[in-house]
Amino acid sequence: MAFESLSNKLSAVFKQLRGKGKLSEKDVKEAMREVRLALLEADVNFKIVKEFVAAVTEKAVGDEVLRGLNPGQSVIKIVNEEMTALMGSTHSKLTFSGNPPSVFMMVGLQGSGKTTTSGKIASQLRKQGKSPLLVACDIYRPAAIKQLQVAAANLNIPVFEKGGQSPVQTALEAVEHARGHGNDVVIIDTAGRLHIDDELMNELTEIKSAVRPQEILLVVDAMTGQDAVNVAESFSEKIGIDGIVITKLDGDTRGGAALSVRRITGKPVKYVGMGEKVDDLEPFYPDRMASRILGMGDVLTIIDKAQQAFDEDEALELERKIRKNEFTLDDFLAQMQQVKKMGPLKNILGMLPGTGGMKIDENDIDERAMGHVEAIIQSMTPKERENPTLLNASRKRRIAAGSGRNIQEINRLLKQFEEMKKMMRQLTGMGKSGKKRGKQAFGGLPFMK
Repeated sequence: MAFESLSNKLSAVFKQLRGKGKLSEKDVKEAMREVRLALLEADVNFKIVKEFVAAVTEKAVGDEVLRGLNPGQSVIKIVNEEMTALMGSTHSKLTFSGNPPSVFMMVGLQGSGKTTTSGKIASQLRKQGKSPLLVACDIYRPAAIKQLQVAAANLNIPVFEKGGQSPVQTALEAVEHARGHGNDVVIIDTAGRLHIDDELMNELTEIKSAVRPQEILLVVDAMTGQDAVNVAESFSEKIGIDGIVITKLDGDTRGGAALSVRRITGKPVKYVGMGEKVDDLEPFYPDRMASRILGMGDVLTIIDKAQQAFDEDEALELERKIRKNEFTLDDFLAQMQQVKKMGPLKNILGMLPGTGGMKIDENDIDERAMGHVEAIIQSMTPKERENPTLLNASRKRRIAAGSGRNIQEINRLLKQFEEMKKMMRQLTGMGKSGKKRGKQAFGGLPFMK
């Protein structure tokens, strides 16, 4: 996962700072030296690293910090604030035209994920009540138009395409089509190249002049490291961009691009791609990302994901059942299926506070176990799901044969079910709405190995 190595190294540095009752200027500078190395290894632009470390050091060596009651925590707070400022301080949303349709032009190099990202953004905007139209303007890459059509068909979103016709003409006709068919958002998937060249830039400039997009969004691949920053700088200078989407931040990448592109281009990161699924596109919040990197967790994003995955009426009914001790294995299964909608467990667990220094790898999490649990529960009768105390030895043997699992797994599931019932009763007893929201996020979390 992106930033995992950086997060682990920073956590080790901060652990040393917290362990000291008092800090000297020498302690701070030694810690900042380790921070500098960690950022450079994460592929953050060296000029930005130099400025960042200088800014943190200047604030951290003041008397107010060094002589404070908790100097180590104060230094961490300064690092958090500076990292948030580095990435843009505030969340930058898409803007929309007062005279629809709002046109968004997707640009970037070939392979950066423009087509997939176009579909993901269209899907998100439709959930917000918009009526998007996708436009296929990549007439050069083999099967590019087909790829967009397949993605759009899965989402039930219309695609405007004119085959090999001039991309500029296609873009113009698409905007007119949108006006006549009630589409208030037009997303243009433009062509890319393996590298930046004059031919690409000229075509993009012509499309920009023809349709006057509300925003130009540059899609960059996080796995290309510093090249992503160089690409962002070139596109910003040559055609002008309004925002950046960073893809593949879920991969084994150092992630330095996310920390560099804002400062280099002056343009905000608007989204980050965290996976291949259509919902694996997150709005970019600099403060939340800084918290993740520094091992402080990102509970707000977990809650956002939970609210999208969990139906409000179902959540209220679930709470009623828990309070009356009517929570059944059917409810347990439904909760687990809801959690699966929130994304890979590794990503969710990585957002929990305190996990920054804990390495979460594939050996710690058994994603398949969720499927095993589903098979076991679905092999039970409705009465058995409602009242697990009915499960004697012969019933368990029948369920084991029907699910392809063993009796030990069935016993383990029943024990975990009882433990979850107790935990959820405790959470519902907390009473405050914020705690209830937390329950929705954590109540169905599956188990670790």
